[in-house]
Amino acid sequence: MSDVEPVLLPQWSAELTTRSGIKLDIRPASPDDELLLIDFFRKLTPDDLRFRFLSSMKEVGPSLAHQLVDVDHSRTEDLLAFDERDRSLVATAMIAADPDLQRAEVAIAVRSDRKGEGIGWSLLRHACDYAAARGIRRVESIESSQNRPAISLETELGFAAKPYDGDATLTLVTMDLQSDARTGGQSPRA
Repeated sequence: MSDVEPVLLPQWSAELTTRSGIKLDIRPASPDDELLLIDFFRKLTPDDLRFRFLSSMKEVGPSLAHQLVDVDHSRTEDLLAFDERDRSLVATAMIAADPDLQRAEVAIAVRSDRKGEGIGWSLLRHACDYAAARGIRRVESIESSQNRPAISLETELGFAAKPYDGDATLTLVTMDLQSDARTGGQSPRA
């Protein structure tokens, strides 16, 4: 039995508008989303799939999709972003915290054909808001050093990037959630 109370799921459903005007509906994943996630990951390029999972997997199968939706909603959450126009899944953000809720890793994937629309930026900000509300003090992401667009986006939001200890092919990006830098000078819901 967990000593951490889960956040009420509707609390983390949101309607966001990206900087380019795309309206997104965000909600936590549920067990019913396994097939939806399998289809979503099929729409990622091989590089985008490699950057998300830091491996050379060719596809996300049922076992991994199950792990992505079968979360405890207290230390781990998978947020799904849908384009309001056609209800298509355009991005996902997994947040996984340590047992003490001191730090959490975040991993985001944006559908390859939807990059450059501000979706990743808006979803990452929302994920940081979620983590801060849970009391998490630090958010981090491990990126392939080749994934310059993601590292650039994260540093724009206030993350600090440095080489990952022990692996020159990776970059560690971190943000202290107690800092004002995380909102990029804007209110968290702007």
